[in-house]
Amino acid sequence: MKTTTATAALFAVVSSTASAFSAPVAPIILPGEVDTTAAFAASTFPISPSDLINRAKQVLSPEIGIGTKDSGACLAADFEFVAAVVGPIGREEYLDALGGFKLEESFDIEQNTFGFTVDPLQPNRVWWYGRQISTQIAPFMGAEPSTDSSTELTLPPQSFHMDFNEEGLVKEFGFYTVDRRQGNTGGLGGAFGYFYGVGKPLPIRECQPYKPSFKFRMLGLIGKIGKKLSKKE
Repeated sequence: MKTTTATAALFAVVSSTASAFSAPVAPIILPGEVDTTAAFAASTFPISPSDLINRAKQVLSPEIGIGTKDSGACLAADFEFVAAVVGPIGREEYLDALGGFKLEESFDIEQNTFGFTVDPLQPNRVWWYGRQISTQIAPFMGAEPSTDSSTELTLPPQSFHMDFNEEGLVKEFGFYTVDRRQGNTGGLGGAFGYFYGVGKPLPIRECQPYKPSFKFRMLGLIGKIGKKLSKKE
């Protein structure tokens, strides 16, 4: 594997200044890193990356609400919603589910989105992150709001994606927790995080914080015992 000139320059900087970081002069390009300029130039998808990001933000806006405020006009006929354990579900089921389930009526939600980017290997997809912080303002699942500021819900960081067709309609929307150790909702994102956060988790395993299975724990224990035995030999 060849080392690029920029990478070699970084190694030289790090080795020569072990006590402090010094930013390299040239941008670092890793071996195997996608050349996004070339990838987008070769793309046949008709919507440019900058326009696609703007379209994603438009669909996320309060006026559209990913189809919940425009009667689904932004959604393609073959739209699907998919998350870690929910879905895929189709357009009508998605609209019916969210039509009777409006988190914004019970919570003041700071979305804290950032990092919008178009996937160079799938140029119809926009990725971004969100770190929701919410304050309950009305009853939710039978739980009353608290005046204690410590009850603020901090969901774990989540990775979101939105796929579009050539007409700019949403084909797929989904999200996944990317760091379950952060926040105070048991590592759960989406609606499950709100259920857990107000003390009303659904009575199913998927709505509980992650817990290794018995078999997985036993596998780890066997591995530890094996290491101890090998050291004694």
